[in-house]
Amino acid sequence: MLLKTILICVMGFSFGILVSAGVFTVLFVVGLVPRFAGKTNTARCEVFYEECIIFGSLIACFFSVFPINGSLGEFMTQASFLCTLLLVIMGIFAGIFVGCLAIALAEVLDGIPIFARRVQLKMGLDIAIFSVAIGKVIGSLIYFIKGGFEP
Repeated sequence: MLLKTILICVMGFSFGILVSAGVFTVLFVVGLVPRFAGKTNTARCEVFYEECIIFGSLIACFFSVFPINGSLGEFMTQASFLCTLLLVIMGIFAGIFVGCLAIALAEVLDGIPIFARRVQLKMGLDIAIFSVAIGKVIGSLIYFIKGGFEP
């Protein structure tokens, strides 16, 4: 029983690192942070922006895994206006970020045919892209049909 628990913990931690590495790689490969820094003329703060993205992701993961209980949870239910305002502000920033990420990913997709020509890939690129898309759809359906990680 202890070995099974340890194995599940190690696997969960490993898979979490794998997924987060993929997400951060996409963010940095598309050049989203340098583009924001260039547009706002704040290139000196680029490392700070990257750290904010990483720490924001860590905090969001922490709050999604561990529910808010105790006095902080009671305060948040009593201060519903403050929490609603905070959610609206976070939603606006998250929407802006997701929109910019979608635009940056669309630009990266323009580079796939160039990459295919450079590595002289004659056949199979459409099958590879289709397979990734089908895998994401199936994984999402399983996740949402089963209700996520709820017991």
